[in-house]
This record gives sequence, C-alpha cells and structure tokens, in this order.
Amino acid sequence: MKVFLVGYMGVGKTTVGKRLANALDLAFIDLDAYIEAAERRTISTIFEQEGESSFRGIERRSLREVAQMDKVLISCGGGTPCYYDNMRFMKEQGVTVYLQMDPLSIVYRLSHAKEERPLVARLGPEELMSFVKQHLSERAEYYEEADVIFNALGLNASKMDDLKAAVLKAQAQSR
Repeated sequence: MKVFLVGYMGVGKTTVGKRLANALDLAFIDLDAYIEAAERRTISTIFEQEGESSFRGIERRSLREVAQMDKVLISCGGGTPCYYDNMRFMKEQGVTVYLQMDPLSIVYRLSHAKEERPLVARLGPEELMSFVKQHLSERAEYYEEADVIFNALGLNASKMDDLKAAVLKAQAQSR
C-alpha cells in the first residue's frame, strides 16, 4: 500500500501524515525532508541557487525514488502534484489524499509560522490572503484529482478514523 498526501502548505500534511501512517502501519516520508537530506541543503537554498524549475526536477526524481518503497505514506510538497505528470504518477502508484482547507484557515496557520515558510515570510496579512487564494485557485484542478478529498480542519481522533476508513475504501476500490 502506498498513500500520497497532497494539499496546500500549512494544512497539516506532515502532522496528519505521521498519524495516518501510524494508523495504517505504514512508513512515513516527508518528501521535502527527503529532498533536503538527499541534496544536503534546504528547499529555500535550492530555490535561491538554482530556481524553481531545477527544484521541480529534483522533486519529480525524488518522488519516483520514494514511491519505489512498499507500505509507505508520502507527504508531498504543496506544489508536487502540479508539475510534470506527478499527480498521474501518484494515482498510478497508490491512493492520493487531498487534505483540503479553506483559505482563511490556511492564512491563519501560515501567519503563525511564517519564519518556516520562505514563500510567505515577507507578506502582510492582505497580501498573504491574496497569495493563498491565487495559489489555491491555480492548484485546485490538480488537488481535486485525488482519490480522497478530506477536510483537514479540526482533525481529531474521530475524524482521523474517518480519514483512515476513506483511504482503505479508496485502496480497495483501486484493486
């Protein structure tokens, strides 16, 4: 079994991913952390030194590397499904899950962790809202291709059980 978590930055892909991987007895891999370890530099540094195009190539290659593993849940970067044929590839390899959240909630979360997010670190409140809405609009078509679309807001134990059940159902249907 392979599960790919997609969604915008700040929706909880890493936090939810660890919990869901544990519930499904899968290994957990954060794709961004994998890239940083393999490249021995941060994503921000890759963007600064080589640009987004180069990063997206590294990301594509890394996604294919980690997808060779069995029994794994991969938490993808926010842009991963939107480039190359990444979303199609993930859907062919396993179950894709879109952790969905409204723009206001995302902005709230990002505004409390801006130092960790170089893309939004310098944006004021109104600019941040505009940025998030624009990105969500551009990425929605990719995110919504996921096998499971799940509202990640207020994800408690009960909702985690619902998410686990949705993933297992999607996996059973894909066989």
